[in-house]
Amino acid sequence: MEFTGITAGASVEAYLLHLREMERSQGTIEQYDRHIRVFLTAVGEQSITKDAVLDFKQRIRSSYAASTVNTMLTAVNGFLTWLGLPGCRVKLLKCQRKMFRDPDRELTREEYQRLVNTAAGQGNTCLALLLETICATGIRVSEVKYITVEAVRTGKTEISLKGKTRTILIPGKLARKLRKFARKKKITSGEIFLTRSGKSMDRKRIWAAMKQLCTRAGVDPHKVFPHNLRHLFAVTFYKACRDIARLADVLGHSSVETTRIYLTTSPNEQLRQMDRLGLVS
Repeated sequence: MEFTGITAGASVEAYLLHLREMERSQGTIEQYDRHIRVFLTAVGEQSITKDAVLDFKQRIRSSYAASTVNTMLTAVNGFLTWLGLPGCRVKLLKCQRKMFRDPDRELTREEYQRLVNTAAGQGNTCLALLLETICATGIRVSEVKYITVEAVRTGKTEISLKGKTRTILIPGKLARKLRKFARKKKITSGEIFLTRSGKSMDRKRIWAAMKQLCTRAGVDPHKVFPHNLRHLFAVTFYKACRDIARLADVLGHSSVETTRIYLTTSPNEQLRQMDRLGLVS
């Protein structure tokens, strides 16, 4: 069967439904949707061929970082396989594992505390507590919905995502603050973090709320997004226990190689460590 950009475009919704049935996370589904539509726009009305996909790959290489290119190609390759066009799939770029974190995009503990204090100072207790919950547990932003009144009572929550289930412990001090908040808001069961209309707080709403804090908190907006709170948790947790396998379990990673990405150091930090070796007289 021959597919053009237009006929394939009509299949996108069906493919997204397939991803939901495969229990892929909402964030992944939204990302795949975005990248596939960029690809179909680039293809236009022409037939989808291996040359067309290679041309798309070459085009995005000049506009995006290698890691982003690979993310886009992974989405497109999955879609092509589902369409019955596995022969049109293309290879990902070969990327050397990143050795250093970019200090300009790394959220420090002091900056995190400023964000929390600023939210609290503005009377936005919900946002302040949300920041603390993500950073103190290491959950993904898509997992906020699992922080429920019932979970706070037991001090733990079961998270089912990406076909896996893991237990997240809720620190005692955080649990007490969450219980107090729930009582104040008269939330007796279910999710704790809700919008004013009583709906779940989605990724976009949380992202936007965090960005609005930046100016008043004096924190670079490029550093402020939910995943950086998870990253700060990972670094702090590892420094406390020095057990990467245990950290991988807490974060829900299938491989410690994924966890290692969270633990890359900044160039300045590595230089300080090398200086302490005392190998230069």
